[in-house]
Amino acid sequence: MPESLLLLHGFGGTRHAWDRVVAQLRPESYLPLALDLPGHGDAADPRVPITFDSCIAEVLARSPARFALGGYSLGGRIALHIALAAPERVMRLVLVSSSAGIEDPDERAQRRAADRRLADDLERIPFEQFIERWRTQALFADEPPEVGALAREDQRRNRPDALASVLRALGTGEMPPLWDRLGELEMPVTVVVGERDLKFRAFGQRMVGLTPDARLVVISGGHGLPLESPIELARVLD
Repeated sequence: MPESLLLLHGFGGTRHAWDRVVAQLRPESYLPLALDLPGHGDAADPRVPITFDSCIAEVLARSPARFALGGYSLGGRIALHIALAAPERVMRLVLVSSSAGIEDPDERAQRRAADRRLADDLERIPFEQFIERWRTQALFADEPPEVGALAREDQRRNRPDALASVLRALGTGEMPPLWDRLGELEMPVTVVVGERDLKFRAFGQRMVGLTPDARLVVISGGHGLPLESPIELARVLD
């Protein structure tokens, strides 16, 4: 019986961010389901309020009864919430280029303010200009040009007003930190980071140290692993 595999993308992406990974999975072993998170792709409706609770409920409503769960970046933070909210449904958890939130209240407030400024810019400046600003941040500085092109193509599948709502509701500054709840995770957990992504390698090492049944896997690439390293990431999911 093939295993249901639920895949969640990062901020500004869509379900298509997982296309190259899904193409590497053995169809006889997996039933992959990549979803558009609320506010993204085909799930973009700025009239519908977004919260962490509503996002979790929406994902669970569109998911099989039991599944393996993989999340990248924002999708990893949502995946953590889902695994804690409905552990009986998550068979195993794979967190890619993700963290458990910002613990320091002042730092979290600064990030919240920065995310809200970005949300304002999404509603004010041309979308292409915002995309270029997003892709040229240090997090993606060393990615190959073809990966940047794929990421920009995926970002264009979104609506800027909907993404602004996502930043205001699901940004890292809005998320209550979950570091002290990682010990509640009883399912097997794999934390995947790119070898060039030093910031998230540190997050990953700490997450594994706080999670009962967890391992850290470092693969080639930077932060955007679903697009840059789909073959290696598929092997980890496998």
